[in-house]
This record gives sequence, structure tokens and C-alpha cells, in this order.
Amino acid sequence: MMKTLLAALAISTALSGAALAQDAARIALLHGLSGSPLEAYSKQTHTGFEMGLEYATNGTMEVKGKPIELIIKDTQFKPDIARALLAEAYGDDDALIAVGDTSSGVALSMLPVAEEYERILLVEPAVADGLTGPDSNRYVFKTSRNSSMDMQAQALALAPDENLYVATLAQDYAFGRDGVAAFKSALEGTGANLVAEEYVPQQTTDFTATIERLFNALKDQPGRKVIMIYVAGIDAMTPLASADPGRFEIELSTGGNILPALAAYKQVPGMEGAIYYYYEAPDNEVNDWLVEEHMARYGTPPDFFTAGGMASAMAIVKALETAPDWETETLIETMEGMSFETPKGTMTFRPEDHQALQAMYHFKIKVEDGVDWAIPELVRVIEPDEMDIPIGRNN
Repeated sequence: MMKTLLAALAISTALSGAALAQDAARIALLHGLSGSPLEAYSKQTHTGFEMGLEYATNGTMEVKGKPIELIIKDTQFKPDIARALLAEAYGDDDALIAVGDTSSGVALSMLPVAEEYERILLVEPAVADGLTGPDSNRYVFKTSRNSSMDMQAQALALAPDENLYVATLAQDYAFGRDGVAAFKSALEGTGANLVAEEYVPQQTTDFTATIERLFNALKDQPGRKVIMIYVAGIDAMTPLASADPGRFEIELSTGGNILPALAAYKQVPGMEGAIYYYYEAPDNEVNDWLVEEHMARYGTPPDFFTAGGMASAMAIVKALETAPDWETETLIETMEGMSFETPKGTMTFRPEDHQALQAMYHFKIKVEDGVDWAIPELVRVIEPDEMDIPIGRNN
């Protein structure tokens, strides 16, 4: 009798939870909001996500007549807390879809929870290739760019050949390691020479010994010499530029960053690289709206991760609007191969590993009086089909 009652209660709870999910679209946004320099990235993502929901629903904040309920959770950039909060979002809050995290290392720890609960986790803005790699699963989708996109675009911007000698500087965690691995892959077959790899702690402030090793590895090389920087949340540009690499004819190159970080790029006018987003680069109606509205509301242009937050929200609304029902399997089927509009233009979820394919932007740094940051002036749009992005997970 007791077993029968418990079974009936479990079925009743499951059914009421399913019904509850149909009454509202509950979306959990899980990001580190305290405890790391990456907090700024999370806050931009949050702003962009809310603006994306607004744009995609024409201001109603409803899908198919049902309200969108946004559940915010602070992972504190800690994997154990992130896993517990994601389980809470799926199990207690009955979230249809969860979005997160900012840190690649934290996001990697969340992947098994999505599989356990059989609910979708949309990764934004974490970057590491491994997030859609062999250790990922079919419940994971990713609107953020990945390390391979960063590095394929970076390599195209550098125009590598046998005359190029490169040393890399990255942080010693998933983001940095995956980035350098992707950069090495991007250089294959070009004839370029990778002469050194340096990894520093995630929150390092002392680059003295690292810079000396980088300079020593490059200074006597016979061709074009470049240090490629791939870091997040720290300023490696200032110590490197201050060490005067030009005395050894060494160039610096890196990808884009948030506007406050771009202030340090004023030290390297003319530097070329590839960027995920700068508000003046895309030319489309979605970005026009985002720039205009962000300026009106906050007095500043939308930043690097604002665009990503908006893209993830627009992907979710498109999926919920398109899917005949909101069961997880139906949503997965709907999202695989789905194209959707974003501030960067059209993105498409690749069916094989659920990575959103998207454009990148080749830039050249320009310094203008009256602008607080260095301007990554657009050289050209790098389209998705120009980049050889490895498939991370085969269904």
C-alpha cells in the first residue's frame, strides 16, 4: 500500500511539474555574480539576455501567450555551487532551459547535471571547445563562440606563413589550454612556427619571468615575431607592452575584449587580431536596436558579452515559438540545425555538436582622442564557412 501511495505521489508530482512548466516558460540564468574579475562578463550577459527576451517577444515577455519567468542564480564561480544550483533549477524550480556559466571551468562541471535531469543547458558565454566536446552531451547547446572560432579567426588575421614565429601566453585553465590547442590546430599546414607556450595562473599579476621567457624564445628568430595573448579577466597587454617588445621587433596580437579592457590596447595602435563582437562591426537590424536601446538606457554602447546574452535569449525564444511542445526531446529536435537572428547576424546550431556557428571580425586597432578605449576598427567580416571548426561531439 505504501509503495503504491509513493508511486502515485511521484507520478502526481511529475505531472503537476510538467503542467506547471506549460503554464510559464521558466528559464534559469546561472552565472558567477561574485568572487571573480569575470563578474563584469556575467553582468553584461544578464543585461543582454533580458534585452534579448524583450526584443524577441516584442516587449510582451511572453511566448505562445505564456509568461517568461527568469530565475537568477549566483554560482560564485565555484563548480560545486554551480552544480547544486543547476540541479535546484531543474528539480525545484522546474526550469525548461538553463543558461550559463561565465567560466569555462565552471560550465564544464555543469554538463553532467543537464544530462542527469534531461534538460537543456545553453552555454553562454563560456568559450572552451570542450563544452561541446567528447565529454559533453546531447542536452548541451552553445551560443557563445568557441576557442576554435577565436583561433581560426586569429590565424586568418595574422596571415600565417613560414616567415611567422609565434609564442603564446594563456591562462592555465580550460579557456587558456583549449585556446592554445585550437591556435596550434589553426596554424597547421600554414608553415608558421610556434616556438613557445607560456601558461600563467588564472589571476596572475606578475608577468616578469613569463615575459622574459617569451622574449628569449622569439628575439633571435629570423622572421616576423608575434606574441599571441589569450587571457580573460586580467590585463596582460600592459605588462607586455611596457616591456618594450619592439626593441626585438616583436609584435603583440590578441582577440577582442570588453570596453574597459580595450583601454589597454591604446598602447598598441595598428595591432591586428580577431574579435567576437564590437558594437560598430555588425550591420543588421538587431544590432541597430541593441546599440540604440543600450545607449538610451545606460549611456554606453553594448559590450562584448551583452551581444552574447542577447543571442542566447533570442535562440531560446525562437525554439519555444517553433517547437510544437516544450518537452525536452521536442526542443532538442527543434534546435538542432535551427538558425536564429542575433546582434551578430544569423547563427545556426550545428546538429552534430550543438555549437552555434557564427561570424567573427578581423580588426585593426585605432586610437582616437575622446574615446576611452582603443577602437577595433573592422577590417573584414570572417564568415563561418571560412573557419574550419572541428566537430566536438557526434550526437
